[in-house]
Parts: sequence; C-alpha cells; structure tokens
Amino acid sequence: MESLHAIELTLLGGSLLILVGIASSVLARRFGAPLLLVFLMLGLLLGEDGIGGIRYNDTRFTFLVGALALSVILFDGGLRTRAAQVRGSVVPALVLASVGVVLTAVLTALAAMKLLDLPPVEGLLLGTIVASTDAAAVFFLLRAGGLHLQRRSGATLEIESGSNDPAAVFLTVALTSWLAARDVGAEVGAVRMAIELVWAIVLGLGAGYAGGRGIVAALNRVSLPSGLHPWLALASAVALFAATNLLGGSGYLAVYLAGIVVANRPVRARADVLAVQDAATWFAQLVMFLLLGLLASPSELLKVLWPALGVAAFLMFVARPVAVVACLLPFGYRWQEIGFISWVGLRGAVGIFLASIPLLAGLPNARLYFDVAFLVVLASLLVQGWTLARAAHRFGVAVPRSDPNTRRIQLDLPGQLEYEMVGYRVAPGSALLRGAPLPGRVRLAMAVRDGAILLPGEVGALAPNDYAYFVAPSAQAARLDWLFAEGADAREAEQDMFGLFSLPGDVPLGELASFYGLAIPPRFARSTAAQVFDERFDEQAQVGDRVALGPALLVVRAVQDDRVLQVGLKFAGAGERLITG
Repeated sequence: MESLHAIELTLLGGSLLILVGIASSVLARRFGAPLLLVFLMLGLLLGEDGIGGIRYNDTRFTFLVGALALSVILFDGGLRTRAAQVRGSVVPALVLASVGVVLTAVLTALAAMKLLDLPPVEGLLLGTIVASTDAAAVFFLLRAGGLHLQRRSGATLEIESGSNDPAAVFLTVALTSWLAARDVGAEVGAVRMAIELVWAIVLGLGAGYAGGRGIVAALNRVSLPSGLHPWLALASAVALFAATNLLGGSGYLAVYLAGIVVANRPVRARADVLAVQDAATWFAQLVMFLLLGLLASPSELLKVLWPALGVAAFLMFVARPVAVVACLLPFGYRWQEIGFISWVGLRGAVGIFLASIPLLAGLPNARLYFDVAFLVVLASLLVQGWTLARAAHRFGVAVPRSDPNTRRIQLDLPGQLEYEMVGYRVAPGSALLRGAPLPGRVRLAMAVRDGAILLPGEVGALAPNDYAYFVAPSAQAARLDWLFAEGADAREAEQDMFGLFSLPGDVPLGELASFYGLAIPPRFARSTAAQVFDERFDEQAQVGDRVALGPALLVVRAVQDDRVLQVGLKFAGAGERLITG
C-alpha cells in the first residue's frame, strides 16, 4: 500500500507542477516577464535550497529530457519557417551559426580564463557551452507579445538559433572528450575531430531533408484515425533525431531541417499538426527548464556569482557583437540590424543542457561550468529577454503591426491537400460587414446563426455574431483574418493587409516608381498594376495576391470581371528588401 501511495503522491506532485507552470505562464504574459525565465526560477524555488525542498541530482535523466525537449522545440521552429520569408537570409544566418559560434566561444574563453582562472582548453569549453543562441528562447520570445520584426532580421535570428546547436554540441562533446582523455593520458586527434564535424553536418543535412520528405509522405498517404496525424509527425521527428545521432550525424540539424521541409510542402492536417506542436513545445520548455532549475543549487551559484556575471557581461557586450559584426557586415546588413541581432543573442536551456555533458563525463570542474552557464543564462533572460521588444523599436527593426483580434478555426478536408475549412465569428464592425469582398477562390460553406445551421443558399447576407465557415486554399487561410477583425482592430488589420495607400488598377507603374523612388524592372515600368497581375497570375488574380516592387508590395484589393480594379500599396520596414520580378 505504501508503494501505491508513493505513486499517487508522485502523480499528484507532477500534475501540480504542470498546473503551477500554467499559472505562471499567465502571470508572465500579464507582467511581460520572459516565460522561460519564470520556469527556470520556479525550478530553483522548488529545489533543495528553495521552498519546495526537492532534492534532485539526476544528471543523466536531465540530459535525456533535455535532448527530447530540444528535438521537439527545433522541429517546431522548422515548422514555423516558410521559405518565402527567409529567402536571402539563409547564407548569412548559417555563417553566423557556424563561424559566429566558434568566434563567440574563443572570445568568451578569454574572459573565462581571466575571471575564473581556467586553463585555455577549459576556458574554451566554457565559452563553447554558452556560445550558441537558444532556439527555445528565440522562437518563443520572437512570437510572444505580438512583436513583428523586419523580414531579414527575424529570419536571420530564427535560422541562426535553429541551426547553431550542431556546432555548439559537437564542440562541447569534442572538448569534453579531449579533457577526459587527457586526464587518463590518452590522445584525441584534431584531424579526427574535424572529420567528425564535417560528417555530422553532412549527415544531418541529408537525413533532415530525407526525413522531412518521409514525414510529408506519411502524413499524406497513411490513413489514420482522427487526431493521430500530429502525433505521427512528432514521433517521426523524435525518431529522426535519435537515429541521426546514432549514426554520428547532427540530430539537432536534421530535425530542424525536417520541420522546414514539412512547413513548405502541402500536407494533410497542417492545422492539427501545428496545434499539437504548440502544446508539445510549451510542455517541453516547461519540463526542461523546471528540471534544469531543480538541478541547480542557489548556495553553489552564489559562490561564483560575480565572475559568472562578468562572463555574461563580456558575452553580451563584447563577444556576441564582435561575432555578429564579423559575420553579417560582409553581407550588407545595416548597423541597426547588426545592433539588434547582437543584442538578441539569447542564451537559454541549450547552454545549461550543454553544461550537463561535462557533468556526465565526470570532469573535475564540471560543476563550475554548470553553475557559470546557469548564471549566464539567467542574466541573458533577465537583461536581453526582458528588453527584446524595446530593443527592436530602438534599433528600428520592429514592424508597426499587431495581429488582428480574430480566432480562426481550421479544419482539414480529407481527400485533397489544397483546401481547408476555415471558420470565424463575424464581429460587429468587421471589414466583411462593411462590404469588403471575399477572395475569389474562397467559398462560403455554411453559417451558424442563433444556433441554426444555414447552407449557402439560406444565409443571405452575413450578420453580426454569425459564425461563418469557408472553403479556402490552404496558403490563403491566414489572409482572411483581416476581414473578421473586431472593432478597433479592424482598420489596423485592413491597413496591415493592403497598406496605407489605395490606387486604381490602371495606375502606371513607371510613374508610381518615379514618385516613390522605387527601383523596378524595366518591363514593369511600361505596364499598369492590373497588367502585371494579369501576367503573373494568368489573368486570374484574386484579392490578397501580391507582387513585390523593391521595398514595396502591390496587393490586389478589389477585382471585377476577372480584372484587377484596385490595389493597395504597402511599404516594408525601413531598409528591408523584398524580392522583385
């Protein structure tokens, strides 16, 4: 009976931890605190030196949970990465994720050697542990609070944080092996380490692409009971992560790339996959940060507090900015972009997770690395995480846009991949009620009014507080949000969709480009906006279709008799370039 009670107490304690985590996330959003910091502090409070008094020192289990959580988080990050949004930022971001990590590690090692009196190899190990930005922190904080960044800045940060873990993990493992071998008198060759690094990257890339295509094929071809497709995708991603690591490749790189492949291919149940990923990623972050917080001991942290804060300050104000300037300035990044990307070098669970590798290996100074890494992460989340939105506006890379206050319901339509069922509440004052037309490829499927289900022929004009359901192309579902934004958000959402300026479809693009100083292809200069859309969309342009003109977008606003009648002119943030032609 006592063993049964112990099991029940464990279940009760675990469920209470999750409930406390949920409650803390609500408080974090209300007071603007980084949620990851809240989870980390919660783990400290529940630990042996805190009010919870929980004694926890299982490094192996923490490493296992951390690896699983990072695979889920990186897969989710890949799923949110659309190729059209990151085009032009891939190469500089990858340079920052590889060369930048090494340069940051070397510079931070200098501070660690001076402040902590470490020999060069151990200083380099500590520098490597805290060198990479954290995908969980970056992905979460960039999407929290409705902050939107200029395309190049946001894409660079997301690709870098999702792809720099392989370099940091490999270097940490290699240096740990080197130190462990040195302690027993063995040798580890530098050439062998270089070959293993190349193999890890090549296999990670190959496995990631093949695994992503395999997940897409499984989602589209395997008939499963309702609700199982998201778990098929998630379990496949974790299996890909583990298998790639077993073969000596980078599972972290593979699972991130697989997510990107899935995000950019037509797949069944996309909305369900993303919804489950949201919950799984949140839970992975909660568990990982709680365990890492429990593993730390405040009394031990205090012993290295000031040297660790010195390392954190050097990393934030010297090492990271120097690495970013060296990697991004050759690609023509503006100083404002470089300044912001330098500041948002967020450290998170990855740093503490990497610090558990020397603990597993039993290195003499392993606990020192862990405590310093923990304090560096804590300082980064406190200083950089809490000021992210302010820094984005200060450096001029924040796009003045807020998400419309709409709740979209998306349902998969079995048997095909091109269309989805999309549902909205028709809010009073929304653009749809003010006469805004639906895009041409969107069709009303049914409406719910006062509890009654009405088919298209019975609906008539939609009324406030109706619930309307449409069949829409999958790629255009999000473009319907502006039509249903509520009250004060409606005008702002409309401006975000079409820009501040409305122009007739027959406006000459040459004159338009001359007036606004736009650099456009010569063939565009001889055409009207309507003619360009006719050419691009085979005379079937619809509301919401868009064409880039240098730093501006032309967006179809109204169509009559298959002819573009009105366009919106939308400018990107200062200095942001869009693809032309």
